[in-house]
Amino acid sequence: MAVLSPTRADKQLNEREPDVKRNKGGIAGRIFQYLSVGAGLTILLTLAAVAVFLVVRAWPALTASPEELQEISWFSGSSLLGYVGPLIFGTLLASILALLIAVPLSMGIALFISHYAPRSLAQALGYVIDLLAAIPSVVYGLWGALWLAPTLDPIFQWMTDFLGFIPLFAGYQPPAKNVLTASVVLAVMILPIITAVAREVFLQTPRLHEEAALALGATRWEMVRTAVIPFGRSGVISASMLGLGRALGETMAVLMILSPGALYSFFLLKPGQHQTIAANIASKFPEASGLSVSALIATGLALFVITLAVNMFARWIISRRSEFSGAN
Repeated sequence: MAVLSPTRADKQLNEREPDVKRNKGGIAGRIFQYLSVGAGLTILLTLAAVAVFLVVRAWPALTASPEELQEISWFSGSSLLGYVGPLIFGTLLASILALLIAVPLSMGIALFISHYAPRSLAQALGYVIDLLAAIPSVVYGLWGALWLAPTLDPIFQWMTDFLGFIPLFAGYQPPAKNVLTASVVLAVMILPIITAVAREVFLQTPRLHEEAALALGATRWEMVRTAVIPFGRSGVISASMLGLGRALGETMAVLMILSPGALYSFFLLKPGQHQTIAANIASKFPEASGLSVSALIATGLALFVITLAVNMFARWIISRRSEFSGAN
């Protein structure tokens, strides 16, 4: 039996130590991998459970005849599609208007915080923006109904008087409980989300890109336009889709502000023209039972599909834009 010299034994022992550490690291890594896979599967299972629940509970309304649906006291329209259609239109109109208001403001605030404001002011503004995201929607609803609507009243009246030849601004009727007021409140609500994400994306712009633009003689604005905004384009789209997702599903603020209606109308200043799906469910669900509950869940299923489609569309845009963003 060969006798190992102390030097050789120590050498073999030293060679085994990395194997032991690698085995320990492998077990820990495998556990972490299982936990990660479990977390990912949990999200998928939750999403699938929500989809199955909506389809199963909405099925009685989806298969009901128009005569059966007409027995619901608040049901309007000749069929379920005729009832859901105006709600989908109102939801999309309010959300898109909110997005049109919020995205330019958010990008301006994010660029100011990331590239123009002094460090102390940028930190304070960032804190305020984050704080806005934590305000409950019912508070925004109170603010919109009791302060914003009376404040916007003379502005909307002016728009009707001088811009009434444009159908969008014709026929204003006080109080300002219309879709445009609701969209302004929704814009304020989604502004912190879009601003926070856009600010972080703009801050990730490679320093070399900015210095190269300045070295070529670009002004600060030209540097932002040619280096910062192209780099953060996909991030801004992602942030906008996050904001759109919240605007689509917002309930309490819209319920407290908007005078409901069920029309395909582009009159932004008239009350009683539009309603969103989420606000409609919240207003009618306490008194619903039987088939009316299924009808409301069917509208929720439509909102679920819209949200899913919006997110898939956003992912498609980002995948097309990522190769040009410089992020990779």
